[in-house]
Amino acid sequence: MMRTRWQRGWSVGALVVALAVVALAGRSLLRTDAGPLPDELSNAEFWDLVESFSEPSGYFQSENLVSNEHTYQYVVPALEAKAQRESTGPGGPSRVYLGVAPDQNFTYLLALKPQMAFIVDIRRGNLQTQLMYKALIELSADRVEFVSRLFARPRPANVSASVSVDDLFVGVALQRSDPELQAVTLEEMLTHLTVTRGFRLAEEDQLGIEAIYEQFVRFGPSLTYSSRPGGGFGRLGGRRGRGFSNFPSYADLMRQEDGQGVQRSYLASDAQYQALKALEERNLIVPVVGDFAGDKALREVGRYVREHGATVTAFYASNVEQYLFRNDVWRAFYDNLATLPVDDESVIIRSVSPRDGYLGIPQGPDGRANVLDPIAALVRDYRASKIATYYDVTSRVH
Repeated sequence: MMRTRWQRGWSVGALVVALAVVALAGRSLLRTDAGPLPDELSNAEFWDLVESFSEPSGYFQSENLVSNEHTYQYVVPALEAKAQRESTGPGGPSRVYLGVAPDQNFTYLLALKPQMAFIVDIRRGNLQTQLMYKALIELSADRVEFVSRLFARPRPANVSASVSVDDLFVGVALQRSDPELQAVTLEEMLTHLTVTRGFRLAEEDQLGIEAIYEQFVRFGPSLTYSSRPGGGFGRLGGRRGRGFSNFPSYADLMRQEDGQGVQRSYLASDAQYQALKALEERNLIVPVVGDFAGDKALREVGRYVREHGATVTAFYASNVEQYLFRNDVWRAFYDNLATLPVDDESVIIRSVSPRDGYLGIPQGPDGRANVLDPIAALVRDYRASKIATYYDVTSRVH
């Protein structure tokens, strides 16, 4: 029966192929007419990128609502120096940031000052997390209001927008979560996304945002990578939940410094927060569901960047490559990486460990480090068959 259907439909299939060729030809014409990267995306343009670039949601072993990287800020001074070189260079191309996972991307892209950013993660839950952040940031006038809404805790009295990030979280930690504030904030977020912005959020996404927000409210500023429903609050909240570890809490991550004594998170100052808010309000941080080894998301992002005459300035990959080697799909990722428009300044931001071959000095209490690896050199080594194991990747940077 399947063979008969195929035989009857071969002419239709040929027509589909012909139409696809025409469509590709039309797409190639766009490359000369796309123009520079937009200063702002309309709501429809933003949501079209989200939907058209995304792949089906995939599996990862954890929710990753917050980072587990103690030293993620250690590369920020180098990223800021890189951004300065690029801004003073002789008319180079505009820059786009790529990253994976939740809000640590905000700190990196603020350091790099790209014209646009794409956050690509295999979990649709990460897209929902990014949309939650987008709504809260756009709804909150300053970082004190943002943190208050994020954890559904009343805004601390006598805490101004100019307060230090340490005092900000001490003030918030002293407040109790408020179920009424939680319900109001959730309704405001969903209304902002679906009505004000007009995004076509499926029921799955609305329920996902509600479930993710519930975890932020439940665990408060002590939320960690290992926090789970039914667990406790960790350090700032007093009680330690199941799965407690030395993972940093959300508050820790915001109060961390860059190894040189400077706090550089996106909540380190209200100026940082306002810069992030401006990017969100212009729809220039685009979340995408995508597998690094998939055949669509990264290539679509790369095509978009190339068609707008731009270059990928940095790609925060965390330690995703480790899992790609475990699943023996790493070649597909490096093939995808090779399609991105890069130059000699373009880097991967990677979290590495001596256990996996990193030969440099450990930076954090867990022995890990955050390092930069030039993308062009990595691709050249891959094509030259110099990479066969994850050790070959992590031992590249000292």
